[in-house]
Amino acid sequence: MKRLIGRYTGSRPGALVVVTAALHGNEPAGVLALEEVFRLLAQEPQANPDFIFNGRLVGLVGNLQAYRAQKRFLEQDLNRMWTPLHLRCLQQMTPTERHAEWRELHGLLQAIQEEILNYKPQALILLDLHTTSAGGGIFCIPTDDRASLRLAKALYAPVVLGLLDGLQGTLLHFTAGNHFEVGGYPHYSVGVAFEAGQHDDPLSVDRSVAAIIHALRAAGCLRPEDVDSRHERMLRAFSEPLPKVTRLRHVHHIRPGDTFGMRPGYVNFQPIRRGEHLADDASGPVLAPEDGLILMPLYQPIGSDGFFVVQEVTG
Repeated sequence: MKRLIGRYTGSRPGALVVVTAALHGNEPAGVLALEEVFRLLAQEPQANPDFIFNGRLVGLVGNLQAYRAQKRFLEQDLNRMWTPLHLRCLQQMTPTERHAEWRELHGLLQAIQEEILNYKPQALILLDLHTTSAGGGIFCIPTDDRASLRLAKALYAPVVLGLLDGLQGTLLHFTAGNHFEVGGYPHYSVGVAFEAGQHDDPLSVDRSVAAIIHALRAAGCLRPEDVDSRHERMLRAFSEPLPKVTRLRHVHHIRPGDTFGMRPGYVNFQPIRRGEHLADDASGPVLAPEDGLILMPLYQPIGSDGFFVVQEVTG
């Protein structure tokens, strides 16, 4: 398995759409979805002689070593390392000093920068595909940029506002800061993360396919009538009963030695009540701080966040 899953370049200029998958190595759905999208794009001209693609799509494996090992990460969470401090440290390291996620940080950064230098796009659209250890819901994470929010809404899945405020060092943070600019390109960057469902749910692959196709349409790469829409209808049907927009209210961060354990049975967007016994750690019961909806309850051995609490935004 190589970092580059595929590359598709249209006959007309357009945005550079970079889709990253398996930034957490135990989340294979995005990789499988990208393979399917490249297959669909390769077949489309045969069935549709009028097919036109604007721009370029690139699919990349985020944490290649962890993906091969089927682990979230080897030494540290790659999706918490996209900070100025980590990048300064990376620049000071020799190749032999880079190991585990430091090697992945260098490799993914270099791969995206090389695509930018090669294609010289006016715009970079980054879609970061993920899955969760709990089932029960899918959602998009935009930045506070209006273009990111428009892109998130175009994916036809619930949108969670403010989630990046409870995290640090994500690839989405880095993209929002326009830190991928090299050689004067791209002129602007827009990023969105998409959570497709539970890690091992086969439908998470289909939902990721739909998200990629929607992102390509929103970026102007595809016309609405092009490429099979079966996955899109499924995505919309799954999203229909879920809240359209929610906002982050609370994050339960896990500290070293906490021995955090989520109580069984919670799923994404499940209602919870203030004082509800959600989990246990070394200090005792972990209670819900307020009424709301639970998001990403942690049901895997490693992770730095136990759960998130969001509230629906109405009006």
